[in-house]
Amino acid sequence: MDFKPVKIGLIGSGNISYTYLNTFTSGLQSVEVVGCSDLIPEKSKARAELFGIKQMTNEEILSDPEIEIVVNTTQLWNHNAVTKTILDAGKHAYSEKAMGHELAGAKANYDLAKSKGLHVGAAPDCYMGSAWQTARKLVDDGMIGIPLVAYSQCMRGYGSNERGGALPPGFVRDPMMGAHGTTITYDMAGYYLNVLFNLFGPVKKVSGFSKTFNGDRVYINTASPDYRKPFDASGGETVMMGSMEFENGVYGCLVLCSEGFNPEVPRVDIYGTEGHLTLPDPNYFGGWGANVLLTRKGNPGKVYEIPFTHGFSDTDPNVPPKSGKREPCHNSWRGIAVADMAFAIRRKRAPRSGSDLALHTVEILDAIDKSNVDKKVYEMETKPAKPPMLTPGRYGQVSVMESSIDNI
Repeated sequence: MDFKPVKIGLIGSGNISYTYLNTFTSGLQSVEVVGCSDLIPEKSKARAELFGIKQMTNEEILSDPEIEIVVNTTQLWNHNAVTKTILDAGKHAYSEKAMGHELAGAKANYDLAKSKGLHVGAAPDCYMGSAWQTARKLVDDGMIGIPLVAYSQCMRGYGSNERGGALPPGFVRDPMMGAHGTTITYDMAGYYLNVLFNLFGPVKKVSGFSKTFNGDRVYINTASPDYRKPFDASGGETVMMGSMEFENGVYGCLVLCSEGFNPEVPRVDIYGTEGHLTLPDPNYFGGWGANVLLTRKGNPGKVYEIPFTHGFSDTDPNVPPKSGKREPCHNSWRGIAVADMAFAIRRKRAPRSGSDLALHTVEILDAIDKSNVDKKVYEMETKPAKPPMLTPGRYGQVSVMESSIDNI
């Protein structure tokens, strides 16, 4: 490594902070995590002790002159506000999930970052993982011929059912929970859209439908005193179907629904003139059942499981988290896009998961919502570059995998 590691701080020490901090302290040489904060000090204290970093306040992170990137792992509906404070402090920002829960705030932060010469990026970065980089190489190498259609869906069962129910003592439900832009659409769409951007580049035109399911709702949590009582289900969109035309001519379909039942049904299928790719859940990086399957023209019924060409596969899910308790996605590499941003800062290049890509996702979702109302087809104003592929063949040690990022 021929440059000084970029120092980072993390705001929001909740559930998903574990996998980020685990990645940052895994041996990456491009970044050095300084500390973490949370509005609930007990949370940041526990994370700081677990990973051997500083417990800090938001103000300490924002005022630390050595911290260059601040990672925003707060609740989705706080992303726009927290990201603005990060940019106002003169620091690069990277958000978990979507860039923001509505387009106007995300666009304002995009413009602010541009005016200050700062990077502002957003998750997910699973498309940089082994499964998705392998799929990218297959498409780029012509293994499915000319890509024609991409189908993606995320059917989940959490619905609005568990938006209510028994709350822990002292817990106050955030009034934004369940509002527009805070449900499955902005929560999960980025995973599916980013893997498609990785394969085909930006979207040109969008139309679609979205709604809040209005069926009868009752609390289904048996621990709740309101079990089986009805509740108001109004709020953010929980069912969405979008149609997309990519700049390269591929047609895509995005289906999101949180009103189904468990287990979750994730799906990504790519159809071309010479073959068909069945791809894993975009919530994962690859491995442990998250495989890349190829069917080729002329071989009916023959499905090939393709060995990964890239590193950053998920680690063994059976190895428990360091905390000794359940941690979402504890075995993933979430946060490697922050390492890419660090390379971008030092190399003076654009990051793969930069502001153009992040805003593109929010614009697409906003367009689907608007199309549902006015029945129009929207042409996208954002046109991000297709993220460059990582260098293939580099897997094993963390430093070797990390070198595949620094190839632009």
